[in-house]
Amino acid sequence: MFGLFKKKPKEPTLPKLLDLNNNPIVEGSLVKSLRYELGECVVELDGMEYFYVSKKTGQRVSYVRMVDAITENQKVLLVGGVEDND
Repeated sequence: MFGLFKKKPKEPTLPKLLDLNNNPIVEGSLVKSLRYELGECVVELDGMEYFYVSKKTGQRVSYVRMVDAITENQKVLLVGGVEDND
């Protein structure tokens, strides 16, 4: 009888990212960083983690380092939609 109602392990899911204005951020979005002097960045997905890659310097910063403590949103502002890299 024991073990009949075990919880199934959850599969890892991608985090939901929102900018300071509650706009959703997805892979390929163009954002303006408000931290680390990155300037405009493109959002990249590497495995199960998002990174902001500066267009000016090429520096990569994890989304975890961009969390605003009060709102739990990202310290970025959405500039444009998905950028084409053709």
